[in-house]
Amino acid sequence: MRLDKIKWDVIDRLTQEYGSGAKTIFYGSPRICDLVHTVVATDDVIVQEKWNIPDKIVVSTALTGSFFRKCDNPNQPITVDEIYTAGKEVCEAGGQIVHIHVRNDEGFNVIDIDRFQATIGRLKKEYPDRMFECCIVPRYPGDWEKMLQMLDLGLTETVTVNTVATYIGDMLQTKGPQVMIKKAVAIQEHGCKPRIAVYSDGDIDNANRYLIKTGIIEGPAHWGILPAMPGCSPMNNPVQMVEGLLHLQQRIKDIDPDAVIQVCAAGRASSYLATLAALMGFNVRIGMEDTTYRYPHKDDVIENNAQLFREFRDVCKFLGREIATPNEYRKMIGLPLK
Repeated sequence: MRLDKIKWDVIDRLTQEYGSGAKTIFYGSPRICDLVHTVVATDDVIVQEKWNIPDKIVVSTALTGSFFRKCDNPNQPITVDEIYTAGKEVCEAGGQIVHIHVRNDEGFNVIDIDRFQATIGRLKKEYPDRMFECCIVPRYPGDWEKMLQMLDLGLTETVTVNTVATYIGDMLQTKGPQVMIKKAVAIQEHGCKPRIAVYSDGDIDNANRYLIKTGIIEGPAHWGILPAMPGCSPMNNPVQMVEGLLHLQQRIKDIDPDAVIQVCAAGRASSYLATLAALMGFNVRIGMEDTTYRYPHKDDVIENNAQLFREFRDVCKFLGREIATPNEYRKMIGLPLK
């Protein structure tokens, strides 16, 4: 500490003249600070309005997805039994919405009716008050017909429509306009709700051109934001994460002002992105589909989907938001109540 830059004679003079205490005037006496009103205005002048944040938050737990394998996370559910057990654990932990993919014997994402029946079908019987979703992406010959069969069986109430054309990691993922349009039509014809999945702002423009402006999907639409994976909207540090999410939500609101938005805890951003989304008022998807990491600044991998749900449920509680029931979710996105 240096003392030679201060004019101590001035300090002494000011102390003699004004004293050593702070100057405090209680203009609103006996009130000191009121977060709602001010003494100088009538009571209808509100100083700080309550934020427009929904009390309810939809928390979907995505058990496995199509990206990650055992070599990425040894805890990743791959087999039918592992996926079923993961779903059961989430339901037992209080999870209301469970999002399911199934894998083949080589560990790749597939449309397999028998495997979906052994996971979603079995869970629906055991937990009839929960809501189950699945992502049905036709990739191989015969998949389109399998997707329609899945819709006929009523195993899912929402289905993702990706409007993406990008490299995700080392995989090129692209859907032609005809696929987006035909899939969105088929989903709605079967009484399900399409979720528009976007990975970057270009995908939002694709959705607008092919699905919104054409009237294939009428607003308010159900949107899923899947950033932060390699090749998607970059969120490689906290500033990118905050700016990126604000940018994406505003681009969606530009074309769909009343959009229902779900943010996925993806990539390294993981739990931080989910927490940011929750405090901004969005719905959230957590789980082992979109990331292997628990935290963006550590290499700890997710051990268990149910454990992750319980931890995030506590985050929501701290933020004053309550986990929505399936019927509350259905009402948000325009599905019939059950």
